[in-house]
Amino acid sequence: MADVLTQSQLPAPRGKRPTGIRFVGTYFILIIGAIVALVPFLYTISVSLMNLTEAQGGAWLPSAPQWQNYVDAWNQANFSQYSWNSVRISAITIAGELVFCTLAAYAFARMEFWGKNLLFSLLLATLMLPEAVTWVPNFITVSWLGRVTPLPWINNWPALTVPFMASAFSIFLLRQFFMQVPKELWDSAQIDGAGHIRYLIQVMLPLSQAAVMTLILFGFIGSWNALAWPILVTTTPAWRPISYGMFAFIDEAGSQFNLQMAGAVITMLPVIVIYFFTQRTFIEGIATTGLKG
Repeated sequence: MADVLTQSQLPAPRGKRPTGIRFVGTYFILIIGAIVALVPFLYTISVSLMNLTEAQGGAWLPSAPQWQNYVDAWNQANFSQYSWNSVRISAITIAGELVFCTLAAYAFARMEFWGKNLLFSLLLATLMLPEAVTWVPNFITVSWLGRVTPLPWINNWPALTVPFMASAFSIFLLRQFFMQVPKELWDSAQIDGAGHIRYLIQVMLPLSQAAVMTLILFGFIGSWNALAWPILVTTTPAWRPISYGMFAFIDEAGSQFNLQMAGAVITMLPVIVIYFFTQRTFIEGIATTGLKG
């Protein structure tokens, strides 16, 4: 009589591999990607804590942390003024995005009007344009508005914020979230006498907190890191952001690489802190966007 094979002796089904072997390649790629992303960041922090001799000598770790480098970089680069400018610019831009992008996304998701699909397709097409392509028409627009309105635009907050209050990506992000909300909620809201604005504020936005937080995070990062456009529309430090302060400090610091790295850490620290506190919501917003639409 033939021996009966136990479950462990049966051949594995075709196409299946042990879990460890199946994912070893994926884990290897992820580890390499993490190293490539983290090593420059960690090296920047390390150099920022070195003395000048160690920084110029190519050392990897400081013999003793030089925390004074951050104080010197902050004072020499005038980061206090530039940081305050960036905070104001980011706050105004995010507030505008929350208003205009939310209204536009809701219209594309829940309202019916002629040419909606065509307009949404044209909106998505703008994502393919390089940012530099929009600089000239935007500059002409803000220059003209500065001449015909009482409020000056050049060298002021409107030129730095208004052109970025209607982000195509943010509208797309919110629209995809709004599309996932069951239409039965709109029917129930109508029975209670709610209109579109009330339904948007009391129902849609609370259910889309992950998308809203993602919009805020992306809006903050974009405003905080902007450099070319602020240089184009400002000629004085009154409204120039911290990215310009870092750009100017690179020339001022010269060969003091430790101070340059300290300035770089100061510049990116707010973004890291905000991402740390919004990481879970941010990942949820990215992971669930686009499941329906």
